[in-house]
Amino acid sequence: MITNAENAAANTKKVTTSTSNVKKRLSFSSLPYKKQKIIISALFLMVPVVLLAVFTYLPAIAMAGYSFTDWDGVSKTKNFVGLKNYKTIVSDIKYFEPLFVSLYYFVASFVQIGLGIVIAYLVSFGCKFSNLFKGVYFFPSLINSVAISFVFIFFFQPGSTLDTILNALGLGGLIKYWLQDPGMVNISLASVSVWRFIGYNIVMFSAAMASISSDVLEAARVDGANKFQQLRYIIIPGISTILGLQLFLALTGALSAFETPYIMTAGGNGSMTFIIQTVQYAFQNHRVGLASAMAMVLLAMCIIITSIQNIVMKRKG
Repeated sequence: MITNAENAAANTKKVTTSTSNVKKRLSFSSLPYKKQKIIISALFLMVPVVLLAVFTYLPAIAMAGYSFTDWDGVSKTKNFVGLKNYKTIVSDIKYFEPLFVSLYYFVASFVQIGLGIVIAYLVSFGCKFSNLFKGVYFFPSLINSVAISFVFIFFFQPGSTLDTILNALGLGGLIKYWLQDPGMVNISLASVSVWRFIGYNIVMFSAAMASISSDVLEAARVDGANKFQQLRYIIIPGISTILGLQLFLALTGALSAFETPYIMTAGGNGSMTFIIQTVQYAFQNHRVGLASAMAMVLLAMCIIITSIQNIVMKRKG
């Protein structure tokens, strides 16, 4: 006869076996490869998505809410004012005057893109140390904008590096007050952006040029096309998609210029950009509600530009 103890032991063994089977079925290693891949990808994406939501999307939503209030950024009271801040911005041209400063950066971006195409062409075709040159040109893009701004503050100081170079070349008559003269300050600041981002354009255009078939270029050379003709009729049409993208990025970048002019001039001498003006209204004039509305207007302009870019790209595609 089977005793009660033996029955209990058998039941315990069955429960243990069934529990281990359940654990085995629920273990990660027992899942199909596709499910494992999905879980791992989700875990890796979770951290950046959470950071993006906390530090980008949630503040943007809060800013949109502030734009309908008269909050000063300090007090706990936030009175709802509706569209008053937006009406204030639209009804006074002074809020949009800093956008004209952005034209300097936009024009400078054409210089930046033009030089980027030419240098990328020279580096990509017939250059033995192309990767070295690409790295050298791209290096300024990796440097922090704050560090670059402080370096160029010294570079443009009266009697400093730039003036010394011009005097050594016998061009002392061209010396200006680079950061103090309202007629020169924006040109000086825009040239800093050209120096910093030209390497990025070179790398982008070099990558696009690498996709152009060498057979096409060889056929053009056989037909007697010189370097300039190859660049004009083959290379530029071949990189038109990247070129269009860079132009739209240049426009949005010009609208959002901030670090360099803010650190080098604090928006003085006629170098005030739209974002510097927004920051001043928020933290110096304590009009966070109005500044939030200005930021939302800038966001709307960037969205419109991006939408136009997508439409143009789709039509070309």
